[in-house]
Amino acid sequence: METPSEENQDQREDKRGCFECCIKCLGGVPYASLVATILCFSGVALFCGCGHVALTGTVTILETHFSKVTTDHAMLTDVIQLMQYVIYGIASFFFLYGIILLAEGFYTTSAVKELHSEFKTTICGRCISGMFVFLTYILGVAWLGVFGFSAVPVFLFYNMWSTCATMKTTMANLTNIDTICVDVRQYGIIPWNATPGKACGSTLGDICNTSEFYLSYHLYIVACAGAGATVIALLIYMMATTYNFAVLKFKSREDCCTKF
Repeated sequence: METPSEENQDQREDKRGCFECCIKCLGGVPYASLVATILCFSGVALFCGCGHVALTGTVTILETHFSKVTTDHAMLTDVIQLMQYVIYGIASFFFLYGIILLAEGFYTTSAVKELHSEFKTTICGRCISGMFVFLTYILGVAWLGVFGFSAVPVFLFYNMWSTCATMKTTMANLTNIDTICVDVRQYGIIPWNATPGKACGSTLGDICNTSEFYLSYHLYIVACAGAGATVIALLIYMMATTYNFAVLKFKSREDCCTKF
């Protein structure tokens, strides 16, 4: 029969064992990959969701004010619809890819920190880690292009917004505001034979006051920010996967301890 002191000692050892087990489990969490996954999901969601709605608003603005003949902007409409379908694919792909990278982060972190004595790395595991490093680098470069591309509509809408703001200044009120125009044909969005192709004076002011313009402008800004957040997430992924792959490759050598 155990004495009270022995029972207390056993309870303390059990608590210590649970505490050490929790610390060991927390040590296996790939915090960098976890942060990158959350940032990636948030960035892709903002880019895809806001970009999809903003593209729809852009088509409405063009059809209503700048290109009233359907055949003039038929190609642009098809391109925008294709981009919206691509957005669906991007959202689905990155949802799956983020989960896979997070799982790979748990795998490599456990191997790097040697949380399980029986855990051994294999050539197949190292090849998979190397493949994710390469693929993440490619996606990072691609998303830099997406981030730059997403800044283009922000620039175009900003030019229109700044032109509308110029008409409200004192200097513009002293001149004829009908001479202040925005011609979207010069950006290559619609062909030069599109009618009317430009908006001037009070017509331009009415466009800037529409809900479609206001909503699309701010949604493009949020989409651009989402693309930037995704780039940052992929950079974190690249650093984490590269480090884990390098350590796994180093520890796979039998003489790693003597040649480090």
